[in-house]
Amino acid sequence: MIRKRIAQDDTVIFRLIEQELVPLSHLSAQEMEQIRKELPRRLNRGITFVACRPDHAQVVGFIHVMLHGELLYIDLIAISSAHQGKRYGKKLLEYAEHYGRIRRCKRVKVMVDEDNIRGIHFYLRHQYQILRYVALSRCHELEKSL
Repeated sequence: MIRKRIAQDDTVIFRLIEQELVPLSHLSAQEMEQIRKELPRRLNRGITFVACRPDHAQVVGFIHVMLHGELLYIDLIAISSAHQGKRYGKKLLEYAEHYGRIRRCKRVKVMVDEDNIRGIHFYLRHQYQILRYVALSRCHELEKSL
């Protein structure tokens, strides 16, 4: 089941960020601490969808997106390592892309850390194309037409 984030989900979302995304980041400890402080405001700037197990008892992943005109920007996505490979990421991505389409977005974009090889392959499997490598942020920029 995919649903909109509620306040009670934030603890799980923050834990997923720490466990699944932070280890892949090249940012310094100081930069990561600043990002942690900004996360509550950041999550309120867009919309977050969460994936729950079929029994609705446990949030296993999330995707956070923002709209910029005709662009849907994927800001964050993470799935619990125990639930990876079970199509939760695919379902969240499809849900977010549908959300963008009904809001008249023409394309979707994401930045993936250079060391996140699984993430890059995930997007390539879903018809995203690498536009460029951004050396300053050490990320690959990927895009897909909606």
